[in-house]
Amino acid sequence: MTERQPAEAEREPVAAPEGAPGRQETKPGEHGDRGPGDAGSGAGRPRARARTEKDRPWLMRTYAGHSTAEASNELYRRNLAKGQTGLSVAFDLPTQTGYDPDHVLARGEVGRVGVPVAHLGDMRRLFQDIPLEQMNTSMTINATAMWLLALYQVVAEEQGADITKLQGTTQNDIVKEYLSRGTHVFPPGPSLRLTTDMIAYTVSHMPKWNPINICSYHLQEAGATPVQEIAYAMSTAIAVLDAVRDSGQVPPERMGDVVARISFFVNAGVRFIEEMCKMRAFGRIWDRITRERYGIENPKQRRFRYGVQVNSLGLTEAQPENNVQRIVLEMLAVTLSKDARARAVQLPAWNEALGLPRPWDQQWSLRIQQVLAYESDLLEYDDIFEGSKVIEAKVDELVEAALAEIDRIQEMGGAMAAVESGYLKSQLVASHAERRARIESGQEKIIGVNAFEGTEPNPLTADLDTAIQTVDPAVEARVIASLQQWRDSRYQPPFNHPRPCKALERLKEAARGNENLMEATLECARAGATTGEWAGALREVFGEFRAPTGVSSAPVAVPAEEGSALALVRRKVDATARDLGVGKLRFLVGKPGLDGHSNGAEQIAVRARDAGFEVVYQGIRLTPEQIVDAALAEDVHAVGLSILSGSHAQLVPDVLERLRVAGATDIPVIAGGIIPSGDAEQLRAAGVAAVFTPKDFDITGIIGRIVDEIRKANKLDPLEVPA
Repeated sequence: MTERQPAEAEREPVAAPEGAPGRQETKPGEHGDRGPGDAGSGAGRPRARARTEKDRPWLMRTYAGHSTAEASNELYRRNLAKGQTGLSVAFDLPTQTGYDPDHVLARGEVGRVGVPVAHLGDMRRLFQDIPLEQMNTSMTINATAMWLLALYQVVAEEQGADITKLQGTTQNDIVKEYLSRGTHVFPPGPSLRLTTDMIAYTVSHMPKWNPINICSYHLQEAGATPVQEIAYAMSTAIAVLDAVRDSGQVPPERMGDVVARISFFVNAGVRFIEEMCKMRAFGRIWDRITRERYGIENPKQRRFRYGVQVNSLGLTEAQPENNVQRIVLEMLAVTLSKDARARAVQLPAWNEALGLPRPWDQQWSLRIQQVLAYESDLLEYDDIFEGSKVIEAKVDELVEAALAEIDRIQEMGGAMAAVESGYLKSQLVASHAERRARIESGQEKIIGVNAFEGTEPNPLTADLDTAIQTVDPAVEARVIASLQQWRDSRYQPPFNHPRPCKALERLKEAARGNENLMEATLECARAGATTGEWAGALREVFGEFRAPTGVSSAPVAVPAEEGSALALVRRKVDATARDLGVGKLRFLVGKPGLDGHSNGAEQIAVRARDAGFEVVYQGIRLTPEQIVDAALAEDVHAVGLSILSGSHAQLVPDVLERLRVAGATDIPVIAGGIIPSGDAEQLRAAGVAAVFTPKDFDITGIIGRIVDEIRKANKLDPLEVPA
């Protein structure tokens, strides 16, 4: 159940940077405004020239938002004052999944991994005193992207902004939600329609806005290799561009404008050379696809524009100070090479594997970027890796392998078909399992985790309770009260919104037909509708979707060879099943609440399966009641709960209490995820049998511990020596 904290701050999320045209923040005619024929995208050779001026730095962001719109607004204004050059908004999970704060699934999730935005009033407060016409705003939002963009546009209009000048990005990549982050709502078809309608609308009405950010970042978090990251992201882009082209909403002669507004959000891991070459490969493949498949002749429109968040998967809870050098090395992979330099960069904080970063921690990450951009001479030179045989060979290797995988996906019917068949998910689960196996065996070394584990006392975490930001549990009640007040008064002065019923009915009518949904969504925003009302109306028409888990089809990553750790655990599992008089031990892996980061849960489920358990795993987004009902119906011997969003303090005790009421106290409950030590102590005091966090990287050992807890709960003698 352990899983690396997503640097979205899940704090969740991560987030999509990107903004104005061009990979560098340059104006037309400046040296940064070049196409792939020179140095603009990594697809081609940079021209030799004397440097008379420095390149402009990339956009610098920190991914931020928590508690309330008011608290987040204060944080944004402080960060901008510190030199941040763009905003990256983290929304909480109810907002991302289309629920109001008072929905049963929102319990424990409100304001934890981002800011709750339930209606236009929240969006007004979020950007109060921040002139949106002058801002470059990235919003990590996918299933509900259209809704949040509508709220953003209406607030900008209220500020008197010219919406044609608005710059920023809505992440809006739904494919990776089915594969990694889990904040999808609707089935693939309707989800692609929402994306298509947004792209068509922005091209006509908000020409400087990036309506979609294709996110390979989250694919790497879910286990993708560099080849998979490139191939799956490009396959998603093909699916989106095909849908826009085939919708008839954009004239053929304007497809270049559509391509020019597609941006990417990528992950930079610690393997410096491979990551830099990956970005070169991305640029070359994008240039080829847009030229050959869509006939885009203008090299500026074919430019591969990307923002980056460096890898959170590699951040460690053990010796967290080591995360600083990891973050720096990962940043260099996407900044040192001019040919592969990011358009925008946001860095996680050193303590994101421990909990929510404090403002000081975010400032530290911002200063890392500023030192590189303003103190070093990096921006004074052309590409310093040009002509390297090593780099060129690695890029060629990645391009060849990625194109082969793209062809394989196209033969299946494209990215959407590969999602629905479960192919993409099973591939990611398998590659993630292989990586975890390399770490457990010591083949892949993680300093402070499975190598050089000895350490001096860490002054940064001496007082762990003050080393991370905490969200006041009372925030949720205040947000819910504010939502109720909005519902009761939205029709009254000073807002005088029309009643939203008519707007919501029009939205449903538009959804049943073929018209672009953006205008109906804007009408709902202006009518004071809530996030839950907007998404609820579309759920009535489109339905909901439960993505394949990829667990059952994942191959064995760690063979149970005689004498191996897994073989010994298998013997413990078999012996315990015999002692209990059952054919197999049954283990339920549950994801309560709205936390969709299921990588850790999937790895636990796969390893438990390989150890001989019968595993019950129903995927993400379940209530405690549903989890307990499944545990009783399946007559399981243990329940494992995986939560990374911070809602464990409310949801885990709820599961325990429901099991107690049902008389199932002999079912041990195991908790895993981003759980601070103080919270872990409280969970154990409440009756949780064991708590695992990212420092517990030995999954086979975790499975063995679960067997021990099953024996203890059933009053069986310990198996000191595996049977």
